[in-house]
Amino acid sequence: MIHLKKADKIELFKFNPPHMRIFHLTWFAFFICFFSWFAIAPLMPYVRKELELTKEQIGNIIIASVFVTIFARLFIGWLVDKIGPRITYTILLILGSIPVMLIGFSNSYESFLIFRLLIGIIGAAFVITQYHTSITFNSNVVGTANATTAGWGNLGGGVTQFTMPLIMGLFLLLGYSESTSWRYAMVVPGILMLITGFLYFFLTKDTLNGNFYELRKTDPHFLENSNNTLKNFFESVKDYRVWVLFILYAACFGIELTINNTAALYYVDYFNLSPTTAGFVASLFGLMNIIARTLGGVYGDKMGIQYGLKGRVYFLGIITLLEGISLVIFSQMNQLYLSMILLVIFSLFVQMAEGATFSVVPFINRKSIGSVAGIVGAGGNMGAVLFGFLFRTNISYPMAFLLLGIIVSLSSLTAFLIKFGEADERIHAEEIEKVLLVSGSEA
Repeated sequence: MIHLKKADKIELFKFNPPHMRIFHLTWFAFFICFFSWFAIAPLMPYVRKELELTKEQIGNIIIASVFVTIFARLFIGWLVDKIGPRITYTILLILGSIPVMLIGFSNSYESFLIFRLLIGIIGAAFVITQYHTSITFNSNVVGTANATTAGWGNLGGGVTQFTMPLIMGLFLLLGYSESTSWRYAMVVPGILMLITGFLYFFLTKDTLNGNFYELRKTDPHFLENSNNTLKNFFESVKDYRVWVLFILYAACFGIELTINNTAALYYVDYFNLSPTTAGFVASLFGLMNIIARTLGGVYGDKMGIQYGLKGRVYFLGIITLLEGISLVIFSQMNQLYLSMILLVIFSLFVQMAEGATFSVVPFINRKSIGSVAGIVGAGGNMGAVLFGFLFRTNISYPMAFLLLGIIVSLSSLTAFLIKFGEADERIHAEEIEKVLLVSGSEA
């Protein structure tokens, strides 16, 4: 049976080595998907005005944007185990571009809600990114690889906050009306998705050994688990540790999605900023992804090397608790500069918690990494859906943020329920030792 090759180092400034081509294209594809997923968020003040949306309707739109992603991530987790990341990503990027471009045809609350719901499907891109890096990189750097590709992908949520108002501004300068400009602006991310889909198909491979279909011709037993994906999926469903990570990911990524959807409106309504300025302030949260999520993966790997799998788990619990505390403090800030400072600090812990979560995921069930990543990833969206209900009630945004901070703090305690058997710890330790010995001999 073919043994999967895996890289034991991240050569950040190289593109030619196959493992680095996978690394760079996975984060870029997720970046484009995340950018497109939340491209409409900073334009919502204009949409709200034109479609005369109520607070309750905006709350429903926020929920819709993340609700369908729950099921999309579960399905994509199963599919990527079955057919591999290359084809799965290509399909998602090309099909997902359609509702992104078509949302500009919305002329009522109902039609806008439907397109916003469909756009949520592209949030499943995260699962493919995590799967592709998990089967490409070794245990000593897999947490860092997962965190960096996901973090740089999530960066799209920050970039879109200030980029989309600028794109809309270009159409305004060309003489189009405000109503037409936000609609035309949404075509841009859709086109970027189409281009990225073709790049992913032609420039990556499923594994460092080759594509799934090629390897099955060479060895019929290659990835034989892919013939039992439903069985492996249900094995993952029955593992309590998966659901603990589901809760913990809801407490970090669910919060990130909620902030992405509400931050611009929050700064418009509570600090009287213009939509463009509010978009720039809100982008600070997403822009922290350039380093924060990577730090979560790096320290998750370091704790794993030093203390084993339990070290990864303890780090996850601590960083999630810090996230909850910082969110509580952020909710109480009523001066703009203090709010901005706390937004950055809070963002640091949110995204470190995300990186720490996916430094644990690859070791839960090695036979169905895609299924585990899909279920845990869906937890983030489930959290965002549940949290979204707070924003369609009469509760003020500061009070909603306070309640969320308390929920996150309590959720952090569940991390200490995750346990690994002696066999899992031994395999992990042997993988680390092998890589360290190779690195030492090369030095």
